[in-house]
Amino acid sequence: MQWFVFTKENQLVHYLNRKLGEFLIYLDNAATTPMSSAAISAMTQVMQETYGNPSSIHGHGRQAGKVLREARQELASLLGTKPQHIVFTTGGTESNNTAIIGYCLRHQNRGKHIITTAIEHHAVLEPIKYLVENFGFEVTILQPENQEITADQVKNALREDTIFVSTMFANNETGTLLPIAEIGEVLKNHPAVYHVDAVQAVGKLEILPEKLGIDFLSASAHKFYGPKGVGFLYAASTDFDPYLHGGDQEQKKRAGTENLPAIVGMVAALKDDLENQEQNFKKVQKLKETFLKEMADTDYYLNQGKDQLPYVLNIGFPGQRNDLLLLRLDLEGISISTGSACTAGVVQVSHVLQAFYGEESPRLHESVRVSISPQNTEQEIITLAQTLKEIIGG
Repeated sequence: MQWFVFTKENQLVHYLNRKLGEFLIYLDNAATTPMSSAAISAMTQVMQETYGNPSSIHGHGRQAGKVLREARQELASLLGTKPQHIVFTTGGTESNNTAIIGYCLRHQNRGKHIITTAIEHHAVLEPIKYLVENFGFEVTILQPENQEITADQVKNALREDTIFVSTMFANNETGTLLPIAEIGEVLKNHPAVYHVDAVQAVGKLEILPEKLGIDFLSASAHKFYGPKGVGFLYAASTDFDPYLHGGDQEQKKRAGTENLPAIVGMVAALKDDLENQEQNFKKVQKLKETFLKEMADTDYYLNQGKDQLPYVLNIGFPGQRNDLLLLRLDLEGISISTGSACTAGVVQVSHVLQAFYGEESPRLHESVRVSISPQNTEQEIITLAQTLKEIIGG
């Protein structure tokens, strides 16, 4: 048996409650979300009733194939596009790699210049780095100006040999929105394709890629109350190389047997999310306002741009180490983060805040991310604020 020593009696109580699954407050929804009842119900039905391989030609396979086609059609409808533009993947990372590497390698004879931003997720920055280091590509990395990326920056960075532009829709660490429609408009007059990592925005906003001038769009189900391990890539055309090679699934663009229960669960989750999108947005906005009101008498600052999603709040407390805040809150049964969760459980300095404020800024070590869900309650938000004030004051 492993024993834990606590300096305060109430910490032991909180720890025991936490082990019993009680009094937990989850505010790390930008990392992952709990599955919705709609997703669980849809997945359960498929797992119980539809176990054939969608590629098989017998009755069970045809039944599975029908379910797959219906899910693809439903998802396409939610995005205002056609089913042939949807490729099912394992999530945002695979979708990003498929678009970036698959398109750039196929079209490298037209040019080897890529444009992206310094605040992208590593699932975008690393594939681009791979192309630069192994295939001789060049990349222009746009730096935020006053915590903003602008369409003019993209326009000014374009070259004749630019073939690929990649930006996120909403930043995963700060909630900052990028000017997607404006960038799409700029690229109408240039042959470069536009890839958007929309992992943090899908489900929170209505996103119609064809109207926004988007050529590739990446999404991940577990960010909008669907299952982990599934996502999709919207592709305006199939003019890119597959990232995975093998069978002919997904129009020969993504080899491997489709994860049918997860795909159905993802589509059900997104449909449910979008049907309640407006009221969810308003609720989260109100919860954010409640939190800031509760913190009004506390010394803090916000790390954000001009246009924001209310779902993500990046807040810093002068003189307070963010790693210790994280641990203290965890002992109280409250889960938040210091930024991206995709760093193997290690607390790292945020490259996004570095780009915003510079490598020497104290904000890098004082800031935490609170990411809110419509499933959170006002009392949970008040409890977070009260607990933070107790920790900072203590």
